[in-house]
Amino acid sequence: MTVLIAQLATTGGTRAPLAQVANQVFLDLVRELERQGLSRKVSADMFGLGLRTYQRKIQRLTESATAPGQTLWIAVLEYVGSHSPASRADVLSHFLNDDEALVRGVLHDLCESGLVMALGAGASVTYRIVSEDELARLRQARQDEGFDELLWALLYREGPLSAAQLGEQYPETSGLEAALERLVESGRIEYCEETASYHASTLVLPLGTEIGWEAAIFDHFKALVNTITTRLRVERAAPSLADRTGGSTYTLEVWPTHPLQERVYDTLRSLRNQLGELRAQVEEYNAEHMRPENFAKVLLYVGQCVIPQDNDRAGDHE
Repeated sequence: MTVLIAQLATTGGTRAPLAQVANQVFLDLVRELERQGLSRKVSADMFGLGLRTYQRKIQRLTESATAPGQTLWIAVLEYVGSHSPASRADVLSHFLNDDEALVRGVLHDLCESGLVMALGAGASVTYRIVSEDELARLRQARQDEGFDELLWALLYREGPLSAAQLGEQYPETSGLEAALERLVESGRIEYCEETASYHASTLVLPLGTEIGWEAAIFDHFKALVNTITTRLRVERAAPSLADRTGGSTYTLEVWPTHPLQERVYDTLRSLRNQLGELRAQVEEYNAEHMRPENFAKVLLYVGQCVIPQDNDRAGDHE
């Protein structure tokens, strides 16, 4: 993203001003995203921040009206710690001067982060602080879940990389060596003794997987950004190659009685099938033939989303 912003800021000889978003605008955006039902993990990704960095930024900017001088996040955590188990009603009553939606959001984040545990459900839910031993076990479990797939994707896009180089990127992951061994044994990555490095020749993440989906998002996002930045370079240096690098966006408007609705909806599935068959054919050929030193890696990414429209709401903005 840094390369993309730098290139866009200087495209065509212009110099676009790059400044940080004002704190109040940032908080307004955060609240609007939460109002629309987006989780903080998704919102953090949209801002280009890690979840912990995103939460810390919000904590720094949001002060509790009930406990002046403290962020709402810290104030709620301390209250639950000193009143465990604390009911939701008690927490909301204590922080009556703060926005109820924010207090509920903080409680949700504390539970998601593993610092607080929710007991029960509905109006009778209570909260208690998680012990240090419980926190240690939770951190290790979260590091291990989906880590193999993320390593696989990283080695496919950035490899070959040595264990030391991977350790620099994942200094807090104690299971790095074990994960590499699992990936090698399963044939998903390969180890080269001459260079003492790991690499992956293929990357296949099953559609709809519940574990490792972060790796699929990382791979898709990286392919998209690589395509845009490469296209910017191609436009300047080699316009004749533009047909081989780039992307197109199509917006198609359909409705329940539209004769082409199902065809439009099935486009993603159809393209996935076509590209899956093409990939299988390419991999079959590559397995039987030696790859030369000079070869090209072609990245193709496909995305689709359906956004319901409301004619009444759209008319309000005309």
